[in-house]
Amino acid sequence: MRFMMLMIPKGYETAAPGTVPDAKAVESMMKYNEELQKAGVLVALDGLHPPSMGARVSFSKGKPMVTDGPFAEAKEVLGGYWMIRVNSRAEAIEWAKKCPGGDNEVIEIRQVQEMEDFPADVQKAAAGFAEMQQRQ
Repeated sequence: MRFMMLMIPKGYETAAPGTVPDAKAVESMMKYNEELQKAGVLVALDGLHPPSMGARVSFSKGKPMVTDGPFAEAKEVLGGYWMIRVNSRAEAIEWAKKCPGGDNEVIEIRQVQEMEDFPADVQKAAAGFAEMQQRQ
């Protein structure tokens, strides 16, 4: 099973462009990342620039509309993520609990939908998806 662990740092929704984490926090996080890697559960990880540097594309009546960040209505935003491969939701939770997160940080854990989770008609509609993933 694959799980996304989504880091949600409170206050990041209003962070200025170019905001970067504290070096000590990064050092602690790297130790955690190395632990995930050594355990063989880490698939991918990345940090994200603040929303002030992003954009959102919404669709009204099929027409795309672009809104540049920051986003006034945002209450929670992603600061980064880990993709891990573990045997259960409980194991994913245990890994998240080991993260050296600060008082302003929350990790949301979401299981990734695997093709075998879908009925046959959805699998047929998604033909070629596995090949797309491998071309990354």
